[in-house]
Amino acid sequence: MPFDPPKNPRSMDAVLEMMRRLRDPEGGCPWDLEQTSASIAPYCIEEAYEVVDAIENGTDADLAGELGDLLLQVVFHAQMAEDRGAFTFADVCEALVTKMVRRHPHVFADGEERDAEGQTRAWEVIKAQERAEKGEDESALSGVPVGLPAFTRAEKLGKRASRAGFDWTERRDVLAKVREETDEIEEALDGDPDHLASEVGDLLFACAMLTRKLGLQGETVLRAANAKFERRFSHLEASAEAAGRPMDDHSLEELEAYWTDAKAKGL
Repeated sequence: MPFDPPKNPRSMDAVLEMMRRLRDPEGGCPWDLEQTSASIAPYCIEEAYEVVDAIENGTDADLAGELGDLLLQVVFHAQMAEDRGAFTFADVCEALVTKMVRRHPHVFADGEERDAEGQTRAWEVIKAQERAEKGEDESALSGVPVGLPAFTRAEKLGKRASRAGFDWTERRDVLAKVREETDEIEEALDGDPDHLASEVGDLLFACAMLTRKLGLQGETVLRAANAKFERRFSHLEASAEAAGRPMDDHSLEELEAYWTDAKAKGL
């Protein structure tokens, strides 16, 4: 017998009840019942990126919808944990509130007032203390999630190393490192493929250090570059169509001219 929809869809209780019904062994959804935390883990990453896309390119309604999809991942994992007797959504909430109170003593206790920069430094100190209490590795680099996008993780590793005193002094020094890595790639072009791949990796890591040192977020910068490439390539395709010939019937010089025109138009 089918369930009735939640009476008040605007409440958190309705969200949790919906998830319980989806996972109900008697009348739930077969697909939802088959899932495990491991099987749906990729969706967490996907939904988080869709939230970012809605922030950058969508409307407030788009953002509300994507945040709902991300929230679904949280309650889905919590319900599966409850089903196996591990923890509940209430435990998730308690862990979150406890952690945020502990990391904001200047708000919830008698800690000294801080500006944003001071809070960032204090946040890292508190996180290091938490890792030590758990008996985790005391390396300055420990605790940076392996599952992060590689470019973002590189920036975080560099930031951790910088706090430990290992960093370039000037931004131009990092740019020099980028040039050094490109030279090493050129030297490796006709050699061992594994060595070439290693050198390309070094270049990408150096670029991550450059964005960090410039105060930029590499993923944001690269997303903007991707969008710019798409705009200019679309102009190139439209120009080729207007010329009455398919792109592969154009010379590279002609396509370069269309590309230059796209840049001149500010695309």
